[in-house]
Amino acid sequence: MKPQPTLRRSLKAHLFFLLALVLLTVPARLAQAADRELYQLRIYHLNNKQQEDRVDNFLRDTYLPALHKLGIQKVGVFKPIGNDTAADRRIMVLVPFKSYGQLSTVTDQLEQDKSFERATQYWTAAYNNPPYARLEVVQIQAMDDKLRLQEPPLKGPRAERVYELRSYESPTEKIHLNKVQMFVQGNEIGLFKRLGFNAVFYGRVLAGSHMPNLMYLTTFENQAARDAHWKAFGADPEWKKLSAMPEYQNNVSKNEQQFLYPATYSDY
Repeated sequence: MKPQPTLRRSLKAHLFFLLALVLLTVPARLAQAADRELYQLRIYHLNNKQQEDRVDNFLRDTYLPALHKLGIQKVGVFKPIGNDTAADRRIMVLVPFKSYGQLSTVTDQLEQDKSFERATQYWTAAYNNPPYARLEVVQIQAMDDKLRLQEPPLKGPRAERVYELRSYESPTEKIHLNKVQMFVQGNEIGLFKRLGFNAVFYGRVLAGSHMPNLMYLTTFENQAARDAHWKAFGADPEWKKLSAMPEYQNNVSKNEQQFLYPATYSDY
């Protein structure tokens, strides 16, 4: 039996209403996502001190100046504490972008930068004499459109500073979103802020070798300050209440932390 004319008109009206609702809400959601900062974490894996020096020289003398020239003023460069004795030496570079468009534009412009050709120990290195063992890139998006990269207000000696990069992996994508919700709607970020963790960023990993997960970077004057902050965090009533909520149970399957210090030429 065919639907009656009145019923057909009602169904059409309902479908048009749903379509209009989608068309109105999708641009808003896209605009909100577009407002979120992006962070590119470039991790150089190095075999020895010679490679470390070559990458350091390129970053300090060529890469950071080129980014500054393109309008990216704050670029972080970090090394793991104890890096000089590690089998896998690393240099980590954190580059913020305002949008996907800026990321794409800057990437294209960097590859055409004439100053790179003068970086003979890095950019034009021979195939059998590379400046690093591997280059790993992790693409991160701010958890919320209101979050922006923050330069930590640290005043002590750079050599004593401790920057803690944390990664929280979740069993599934949906559970990962629950952990993000715990940070944003659950106000875990607010708790970190109240306790003075001096976070540089809080973000979701959009592309990387360990997913699904989120990452954030907190900063401290020294190791003692770091330990004291985490002790206060664990004892805080707000954290005890938040971590005990049934809806936020079992949303992390693996937690990794790396203790870093800023390179002498890092912007923060």
